[in-house]
Amino acid sequence: MNRAWMYVLMTCLFELLWIYGFNVADAWWHWAIIVTIIIVDFFVLSKACENLQTGTVYAIFAAAGTVGTTLMDIFIFGEVFSAKKGFFIVLLVFGVIALNLADNTSNTDVKSEEGVA
Repeated sequence: MNRAWMYVLMTCLFELLWIYGFNVADAWWHWAIIVTIIIVDFFVLSKACENLQTGTVYAIFAAAGTVGTTLMDIFIFGEVFSAKKGFFIVLLVFGVIALNLADNTSNTDVKSEEGVA
């Protein structure tokens, strides 16, 4: 796994940390930690976008946040799981995978067209 994908993984983990922090923070210093995590998160997100397509990175970032938050609500905060939630989680994951595959296909097409010229 190259460095850019490590940045994507890190930004997804940081995002889940600060979202969790929103749910449990009750002192000023908790919020100071959360703001620091958000700043680091967006720095890492920008590093990921330097070498990967921004649309792909953001789609993964947003999907990981959505899926992670939903699962966090279910397993940590006691929300109820439903078939509808499960369906849309699976739909999000497949959508992100399809977007990544489409980006890789379009990159290959552009590279092959550049090689022909």
